[in-house]
Amino acid sequence: MPQIDRYKGRPVNIEFTAVEDFRVLPYPERLTLVLITTGSINGTLNERPISISAPGFLCLAEDDDLIIMEKQDVAEQSFRFHPDFLNTISLSETEDYLAAGLRIRTGLSLFQRDDPYIAVPRITEKAYPLLFEWYFILGTEVQAQSDARWVCRIKKYLIQILGLLEDLHRNSEQSPVDAVLEYIHTNYSRKIFLQDLTNCAHLNRVTLNKLFQERCGNTAIGYLLSHRLKVACELLTHTGMKLDEIACATGFEYDTYLIKQFTAKKGISPTTFRNISRKSAAAQ
Repeated sequence: MPQIDRYKGRPVNIEFTAVEDFRVLPYPERLTLVLITTGSINGTLNERPISISAPGFLCLAEDDDLIIMEKQDVAEQSFRFHPDFLNTISLSETEDYLAAGLRIRTGLSLFQRDDPYIAVPRITEKAYPLLFEWYFILGTEVQAQSDARWVCRIKKYLIQILGLLEDLHRNSEQSPVDAVLEYIHTNYSRKIFLQDLTNCAHLNRVTLNKLFQERCGNTAIGYLLSHRLKVACELLTHTGMKLDEIACATGFEYDTYLIKQFTAKKGISPTTFRNISRKSAAAQ
């Protein structure tokens, strides 16, 4: 059943189940993000074999055909949401309005089946603690509704979880550059210095930057900045988070530094970007 927002009296089409049962998956009219914390499963997804050993994620679309053939000491939780939950929030707190053409795109590939195995994204030892933390907070917030902006925070954590899962699946070669990409995608909200990246890659600064230029068209620190700005753009567009909250979530620490870097790289301020990105979609 949808959650009822006790602050605004509206239905919010999301649910969280602390103890999931694979026999009821997938859910009608829902995208489902399943976290497997212990045990293992074997089965088929759309007639293709899948195998997941904890810790792991399973991303299910409503029309997936999931058959579990074997389970061993499995514990799993699920967060599920109607696709309309991906619509951007209203342009202001007073307008009952959604930009019809503006939706969260981050992570949607996980629920599409061009690549059948993306439904089981690769989880690394370094990424899992952060994914678990975000998922735990997301689930807690569904139940607690701690203040009037709880839905906004859930969208924030959903963007971060799905974005990291997508990045992990995309960068699966585990070259030195991939190791640094994983470090950036996992730690971008914290302070990161160039030495952290060279230590991660076991390379000197010159070699690391050369490999990054060849692979990403940017230096390692340049890529870190662009990734932080990419996440900031998602949060500016699709949530009502304040600038200082977005700065903290994306590793800029202070809103003044976010504004400075955003304006320098994008040519407009974060607030102007937020207004343009929403209104341009509304006009389509």
